Amino acid sequence: MEMNYDATELRQIEEELHVEILPGTEVMTDVGEHHLLKSGGKNQRVLVPQPSDDRHDPLNWSLKWKLLAITASSFTTFMQGFGPLSLAPMFADYIEAFNCTLADAVQFTGVAILVLGFSNFLWVPISTSFGRRPVYIASQLICLGSSIWRARATTYNSFMGACVLNGIGAGPAETIQPAVIADIFFLHDRGKWNTLYWVVYMGSLMVAPVVSGSMSAHLGWRNFWWLNTGLLGLSILMNVFMFPETKWHRMHPDEAGRQAASGSPGSTQIHQDRHLAVAETADRDPWLRRGYPSKAQWGLYSPNPTPIKSIVLDLWIPWKLHAFPIVELAAFVVSWSCSCFLTLNLTQTQAFGAPPYNWSSQSIGFTNFAVLAGAMIGLATAGPLSDWVSAYMTEKNRGIREPEMRLIALIPYVIIMYFGNIIVSVGYEKQWPWQAIVIIGYTCAGIQVAAIPGIVSTYAVDSYKPVAGSLFVAITVNKNVWGYGFSKFITNWVESSGYIPPIMTNGSLTLLWCLFGILFYYKGKTFRRWSKDSDVHKM
Repeated sequence: MEMNYDATELRQIEEELHVEILPGTEVMTDVGEHHLLKSGGKNQRVLVPQPSDDRHDPLNWSLKWKLLAITASSFTTFMQGFGPLSLAPMFADYIEAFNCTLADAVQFTGVAILVLGFSNFLWVPISTSFGRRPVYIASQLICLGSSIWRARATTYNSFMGACVLNGIGAGPAETIQPAVIADIFFLHDRGKWNTLYWVVYMGSLMVAPVVSGSMSAHLGWRNFWWLNTGLLGLSILMNVFMFPETKWHRMHPDEAGRQAASGSPGSTQIHQDRHLAVAETADRDPWLRRGYPSKAQWGLYSPNPTPIKSIVLDLWIPWKLHAFPIVELAAFVVSWSCSCFLTLNLTQTQAFGAPPYNWSSQSIGFTNFAVLAGAMIGLATAGPLSDWVSAYMTEKNRGIREPEMRLIALIPYVIIMYFGNIIVSVGYEKQWPWQAIVIIGYTCAGIQVAAIPGIVSTYAVDSYKPVAGSLFVAITVNKNVWGYGFSKFITNWVESSGYIPPIMTNGSLTLLWCLFGILFYYKGKTFRRWSKDSDVHKM
């Protein structure tokens, strides 16, 4: 559970409900004398985690402040994905400008992806130690510098250097917003907000080729990077003036117990709240939905009394998390689901720029509208569906929510994913009419890439929320190493074997990892039991 009870109280609840409470399992109803803060309104959902009664607690912020923060965070995520994968329609321009081959030009994307993944070993420790706000501001300044460098680069090596710098700066796009969502939103809302995150991030990768293709055809590729520079500047201003610090220390029950034993003032509050008589939520937390950021939360960074310890832990924990089966499931499913979209990005110029299509860079870029439309369908359906499935099964389970309940929502999107891979690979190979490939195949790719990563990553966060940032580092490293490798060999593989073998191999691996969701639906609680005593739940 998300730090709501100490060991003694957990045993009491387990005895009353006759169920084992493990990390990730949440009690969404009152039990005996344990009365929890609720959301209010008709649903009366139990709030997980339970907010403090501090007006500055991000969980207590008003809807206005939460929306301002998530808007600034989402635009940062969008802009950090916008640059690295905008290059596909401009490959022909780079081949001409830098006198290189298509395989060489594709490496601009591949290298940026690889560096981006590993850069989070820098950003997540900073985020954990000093807060989300300094990470967003510093990383966007780096992206701004790399964008100016790209616009002015005159050689292949110079442009590659700008790609490496962009990869370093863009790392937070893949790790920080999920932590922000866990900071400011309650468990029952996370499905839709995590789906929004994946749509924003993947949407940036879809919109960028549309814009870059059109601009390179009419205004030249360098002007695209000047546009990117201006948008990054806007994002920096949004972070400065719209994004207060969301990181908030929530006292673990064990920590509170130690302080209570030593007689620290105020340390008994976390225990007193557990045994209150039935009371209105407004009486127990008067600042719920009425809070606001403090002046300190607008500072450049949050002080940390033990920064070195925090940084060392954050460097180690992503590797430790790879020993947990649930994290491995999330890493593999997210990696290959995103790779299904990356396949389109890396092959669209190769397929549509050649006979019988012979499309311009602008026309190739416009195909990404279909992927974006699919992502919007995924946004509208996946988050609400996974939250509804979890809520329905929680009600059937006497108010006990298990994170595995969310996995059932994967079923329709896995079918859509595999169907889309078949349409694209066979359509490319047989040179079908573009309408079938783009309108059906590309739309399916957009639906699945908005839905599958959001559902499975939310499952992992629900199971290991205290280390959400490090969890996404583990996922991102796995995803980007595969993405880099795929970018290295897919162009030559297509040339030697056609489109079907590489695309369907990737799609079949995605299906295989998703099918492991059946095992986790039935045995996920066993896997969580293996790590129930791990210190990752106390961080």
